[in-house]
Amino acid sequence: MKTTFPKENYHKPKWFLINAKNLTLGRLASKISLLLRGKDNSYFTPGVNQGNFVIVINTSEINFTGKKEERKLYYRNSQRPGSLKIETLKNLIIRNSSLVLERAVWGMLPKGVLGRNLYKRLYVYPKSNIKIIQSKKERMKFIEFYLKV
Repeated sequence: MKTTFPKENYHKPKWFLINAKNLTLGRLASKISLLLRGKDNSYFTPGVNQGNFVIVINTSEINFTGKKEERKLYYRNSQRPGSLKIETLKNLIIRNSSLVLERAVWGMLPKGVLGRNLYKRLYVYPKSNIKIIQSKKERMKFIEFYLKV
């Protein structure tokens, strides 16, 4: 008996629209990475891009557990001497709230070419009234994805 290997060009990706309002960051990021990789499919293969497209709205209203807003630190470095920048979660939310979720999802995806291609299928917006989503809703069928709070 031969084992069938699913090809990337036979997979038709779905579009998921997720409202991040009042959801916990880590739980949301793990669900998003699962959808991006396509692990919900019965024919999942680790080395093939069989993932879906995910659009996340209302990232400015994500919840955090514990005292993460004051204690969690994000680091940036341009590899120049003295260029290390440290920022708390609270300040990063004020500066760019969608970057918090993007970094959390990026940490859960595989590193390499496959992970970079999966990451390109993620669209994150801090608010819900985005013209791009409204134009895509007319052309494409979205699957509203609801998570339990």
